[in-house]
Amino acid sequence: MNMGGGHRMGGMAAPAPSPPAGAHVGGGGMPGMRRKRYAHMTFFWERKSEILFTGWPGADGGMYALALVAVFALALLLEFLGSRRLHALLPAAPAAGTGKRRAAAGGARAAVHALRTGGAYLLMLAIMSFNGGVLLAAVAGHAAGFLAFKAGLFGDGRARVEDGCGKEELAPAAF
Repeated sequence: MNMGGGHRMGGMAAPAPSPPAGAHVGGGGMPGMRRKRYAHMTFFWERKSEILFTGWPGADGGMYALALVAVFALALLLEFLGSRRLHALLPAAPAAGTGKRRAAAGGARAAVHALRTGGAYLLMLAIMSFNGGVLLAAVAGHAAGFLAFKAGLFGDGRARVEDGCGKEELAPAAF
């Protein structure tokens, strides 16, 4: 039954034809070559993966180890960027003084905050590769950074938690 307007009622359209063998199948690379992509949506435990960049680290064990070291180092750096030790090294905004000194001090703190936020997003994206080794490297890096910069090696042995009232307490253990 034709109701006008050029619409057809009835059967479904045929599926689009598949590309011929050896044809380029999206995603970059050389034309005419098929490339296998790794798209895991659950955690997996193998070295063949892609972390942050297309094709990196791939199937090479040495590059995978380098990627894990990079993730560990990034997590450690993020703990340092969030530590009070770093904030003590940054210039404080003078209570009274020139606007330039206040702007410079605020700019330095804003730059550290931007680095910390950007690094945290990069680390999150690396973890979203769903590789179990990457997750363990990130957790180990955060733990080592917490130990080094907030609870022990370079601090006074107390984990500091800001409660908004200006007093410090030991960080509660989460079970």
